[in-house]
Amino acid sequence: MTSQTTIDTTGPGGKVPATPSDATPGKGLRGHPWLTLITVAVGVMMVALDGTIVAIANPAIQKDLGATFAEVQWITNGYFLALAVSLITAGKLGDRFGHRQTFLIGVVGFAAASGAIGLSDSIAFVVVFRVLQGLFGALLMPAALGLLRATFPAEKLNMAIGIWGMVIGASTAGGPILGGVLVEHVNWQSVFFINVPVGILAVVLGVLILLDHRAENAPRSFDLLGIALLSTAVFCLVWALIKAPPSEWGWGDVKTLGFLGASVLCFALFAFWETKVKEPLIPLALFRSVALSAGVVLMVLMAIAFMGGLFFVTFYLQNVHGMSPIDAGLHLLPLTGMMIVGSPLAGAMITKFGPRVPLAGGMALTAIAMYGMSTLETDTGSGIMSLWFALLGLGLAPVMVGATEVIVGNAPMELSGVAGGLQQAAMQIGGSLGTAVLGAVMASKVNSDLAGNWEKAGLPPLTPEQEHQASEAVQVGVPPVAPGTPDAIAAKITGVAHDTFISGMSAASLVAAGVAVVAVLVAFLTKRGENAEAGAGAAHI
Repeated sequence: MTSQTTIDTTGPGGKVPATPSDATPGKGLRGHPWLTLITVAVGVMMVALDGTIVAIANPAIQKDLGATFAEVQWITNGYFLALAVSLITAGKLGDRFGHRQTFLIGVVGFAAASGAIGLSDSIAFVVVFRVLQGLFGALLMPAALGLLRATFPAEKLNMAIGIWGMVIGASTAGGPILGGVLVEHVNWQSVFFINVPVGILAVVLGVLILLDHRAENAPRSFDLLGIALLSTAVFCLVWALIKAPPSEWGWGDVKTLGFLGASVLCFALFAFWETKVKEPLIPLALFRSVALSAGVVLMVLMAIAFMGGLFFVTFYLQNVHGMSPIDAGLHLLPLTGMMIVGSPLAGAMITKFGPRVPLAGGMALTAIAMYGMSTLETDTGSGIMSLWFALLGLGLAPVMVGATEVIVGNAPMELSGVAGGLQQAAMQIGGSLGTAVLGAVMASKVNSDLAGNWEKAGLPPLTPEQEHQASEAVQVGVPPVAPGTPDAIAAKITGVAHDTFISGMSAASLVAAGVAVVAVLVAFLTKRGENAEAGAGAAHI
């Protein structure tokens, strides 16, 4: 299936129709596929980096601005909520108005919001501008995929998506390292200011290089009710997942169940409305493609295992092994390195053999890695840790590449932005789900083991309130040692806390391994994108 595109070859205003057979914008700077990839990678790097780099800066922000713990949580939650809620709508904007314009607006807005955070002198302004970061980040992420889809020929698309996925994976995993260096040696504001020059570079490259691609049958109207219903559904779902941990509302709390119920209702109303509206936000016929649906599910499952597992690893390295943020980040380099090496290789394999075997093999390696991480102890050496981290990175690489290609490649060209939004939304929701579900597993295991381990160590009994406070500390690997506690007692408490944390992390890792096993089966439902040729001829390399 080939879709005719309208391509701007002369800059703003000069549009000529082009089909895959006669389009040749790849000869100069503008529209060159590999330069397009470099440009969108620079922009996407900012968004992926900010997902994890800020976690390192949160303690410094809390101290400098006198914020409460709940307020600091909003620095992260506000960003992810805005990102998750807006991604699909932002993808639709790119399909309607052009991915080049949407990408550039997203980059400018993201960089400006980052600079505003660095200049903020109150936690309220930090949170507001973090929400704006999420909204602008949602604009540029699907647009980046839409530009790649329209620019690269089919035989090169997987390699391009491989490099794109490598940038996201490396930025996500490398965030704690860069954040630790900046916070330790500069200040917390530098974590945000760094996005300003990166954004300027992305804008300059975008203006010079990016070529506007629009499908001739792109949507001409907006499904406003559909946008409202889907946004509300995603908000209620992600909000429930954020607040579900026992330290907040708890899974059985009426508020958690209420938001989950509201989410299900809004999703149902959205699905009904999409069958009635002339130009739906997401044509439900899109999901008749078993491969595309499997790709979305696979992205969710991958994110559950990856984001959920990585969440506890950072606490393990810093609070159990006593590493600094920089040291903890350096210990994650095997994961980052294997994603950097593995993503382009995975793209080449998927191009040659199709996505099924690489995707299934990647999730199998992920399952093995998560099982290996369940065997970590308080005194596990760096070599063993590096082995499991490297295996995890090697397993994730083909999934980041392959699932993206399956989702975007099986969607029509005129819906490439929506497909890109689906891919990113699935990853964000999966990450939130992974943190919430694996967090619940951790909390349950710690709550069930702590009292018995405490008693076996011969420590003084705790009151119910003390036990609750101790449990919350142990869930992040922190020994609940009160000031003035004798060294011998403090050592026993530390031993109990770390052993109990390890048991909880082990249980959570095993659940993540089980999720990865399910993902192996889902991977066999995928296949090469049926519509990958739609934008393939927009450039010749």
